[in-house]
Amino acid sequence: MTPPRCNENRLTAKLGIDYPVIQGPLGGLSSQKLTAAVSKFGGLGSFGALNLSPEAIKDVIAEIRSLTSKPFAMNLWVSQEDEGVRRSDESAFNRSLAPIARHLAELGAPLPTYKPYSPATRFEDQVRALIDAKVPVFSFIFGIPPKEILQECEAKHIVTIGTATTPEEAAALQEAGVDAIVASGVESGGHRGSFLRAADDSLTGIFSLVPRIADTVNVPVIAAGGIADARGVIAALALGAEAVQMGTVFLACEESGASLLHRQTLRGRRAGHTALTKGFTGRLARGIHNRLMEELNQQGTEILPYPLQRALVRNLAIPAEAAGRSDLLPLWAGQSANLSTCTDVSAFLSSLVEEVLEIAGPIMQWSAARREKRILRKANS
Repeated sequence: MTPPRCNENRLTAKLGIDYPVIQGPLGGLSSQKLTAAVSKFGGLGSFGALNLSPEAIKDVIAEIRSLTSKPFAMNLWVSQEDEGVRRSDESAFNRSLAPIARHLAELGAPLPTYKPYSPATRFEDQVRALIDAKVPVFSFIFGIPPKEILQECEAKHIVTIGTATTPEEAAALQEAGVDAIVASGVESGGHRGSFLRAADDSLTGIFSLVPRIADTVNVPVIAAGGIADARGVIAALALGAEAVQMGTVFLACEESGASLLHRQTLRGRRAGHTALTKGFTGRLARGIHNRLMEELNQQGTEILPYPLQRALVRNLAIPAEAAGRSDLLPLWAGQSANLSTCTDVSAFLSSLVEEVLEIAGPIMQWSAARREKRILRKANS
């Protein structure tokens, strides 16, 4: 039996969802099946399309729509390359290859050869595919799309969700006209999407970040980072969020696009030790601490700009996964990975909603009332 709706608010109404739960887009570990499963339940499923061509994006959208008639989100990265990527040369490539070369040899995999950088996709082309398909929700990280894109989304009734890692980023997103803002705490797995300051200088925990952003902006705030069970949901709502975004918990589900090895590791004790690294992609991100991360985090190791480092490490990840070597894989996970119990999306969400309703009715009513007072206070100031 589907649990009753909980904590209906302006965000759930705008998104057309029953529960204030958003599945994190999960980058290259998304799956149409997972996205549809979360949306069918009454949350908002998301699909990370950062590496897909416009044609592939259209196919993904069509498949999700064949699986559910409920709203869903497509997610893109506004900034798709780092400074210096076009100047990076063969010497830099060889220096960055050195730390993983012996692992490739051990696995019997060939050494990759240098190729000049050529972007595989353009944000402008990807977002055009989303808009032309009239997706229900367009979410994004690593910046703010051009004004014309946000205006076109508004005209076509596409809900826009930006991502902030600081109150200043949240203010910039609100000024640009987004409909809602994800407050991404340092606890988050994978990439958090800082864009006004360096990621290393934007490391705020969710308990500090959510109330500060909620007090800065008038649009709905979505809490993300380390939320894995009913306790995290309740805390986020009490802090001023109108929904939560959960990523790592869904990675462990059978419906996710994560490999079996990744899912098994998330369910094991090792998932409790996560750390930040630039070594996997060139951009700061959180994953399970393992041998590969430790070696790439060593002082003096040269890391290529994004996306060159990501492409380089992928040459190791593919044979390592085939060999069952989780110690040599980028294993994305947030700080609460050990709290993840999800193996089936519907069962997990049913249990989550029931537990939230059971223990947090008064808290949710209090947080909703406080939020309304804050909104009125801002309107009158």
